[in-house]
Amino acid sequence: MSHVVKKRKLDKSRQDSLYFDSYSDVTIHEEMIADHVRTNTYRMAILRNSECIRGKVVLDVGAGTGVLSIFCAQAGARKVYAVEACSIAEQAEKIVKQNNMEEKIQVIRGTVETVDLPEKVDVIVSEWMGYALLHESMLNSVLYARDKWLQQPGGVILPNKAELYITPICDPVVEDRLHFWYTVKDQYGVDMSCMSDFATKCIMNSDITVNSVTVEDVLSHPARFAELDLNTVTVEELRSVKGDFTCECFGSAAVNAFCVYFTVTFPCPDKPALVLSTSPFKPETHWKQAVLYLDVPVDVVQDTLVTGEVSMYPSEASARHICIHVDYTIGEQKKQSKTFSIPDWSSEAQI
Repeated sequence: MSHVVKKRKLDKSRQDSLYFDSYSDVTIHEEMIADHVRTNTYRMAILRNSECIRGKVVLDVGAGTGVLSIFCAQAGARKVYAVEACSIAEQAEKIVKQNNMEEKIQVIRGTVETVDLPEKVDVIVSEWMGYALLHESMLNSVLYARDKWLQQPGGVILPNKAELYITPICDPVVEDRLHFWYTVKDQYGVDMSCMSDFATKCIMNSDITVNSVTVEDVLSHPARFAELDLNTVTVEELRSVKGDFTCECFGSAAVNAFCVYFTVTFPCPDKPALVLSTSPFKPETHWKQAVLYLDVPVDVVQDTLVTGEVSMYPSEASARHICIHVDYTIGEQKKQSKTFSIPDWSSEAQI
């Protein structure tokens, strides 16, 4: 018996429920805190901003287990409001008490859009970034908190800038998988090379694949295509984050995908800014990179130009999910276009 599965748009309350439920399990919090690059960069950024934090009021948006709130208290904050919408807030309260911080840190269960704080705040800290930066759209909540609760002028947001980059890559695992069907005859005496086209459609699909890209796979210097200033960017602007790119290939290879990654920057008074990078050229983070597979590989040589435009926008099915549309030209080839999205295994299906 076959079933036809149709996607249907989820209402906002259902989208939010699925999103917050995903943060109620220990696994995701273990993964984030175990990410040393992520957690230690936040810790160092908060401590280096101790002059801005000491004696001040801090809002931690999407506080999770409360680790960033505790860093802020250790940096001298007078009061920290740790706002968390999912049930992990109960564990955050236990962690705060275990660290004797209950007089400084108040855990508030709820979304930042619905909670009522007793005062304005001087600093907002949040680890809001998702895959490809914008998947899960938690940045909207940070901007809401900025506009409603942050003291102006003089309020501080940590981090305060995000940048998006793209580069062409050659994924050798995909190359091996596509070539596999040509090797079957030598192994078993059965020619299955006709499977190659089918394998290409299945593997080089329209999914945003979250994977680790090695330096050896990168075929050009990355190009920055977008920058977000968290002090000024609006929710309306997040509905379409786009930019052009130009990359120049290092040498002969087959481009079979694009890699998209992000950085966020923390201001540090009187010191160089701290950058948290998810670049393939930096130590790996739990965000890894977003890989966008082309429909077919394209051969390039040294100095082949790869140009185009990237557009990122919320999915129609769920505003918390991101779509990435890429218009691109490789060398002398005609311009190509492809739209990618992260598969949503949690949404309801209509049978």
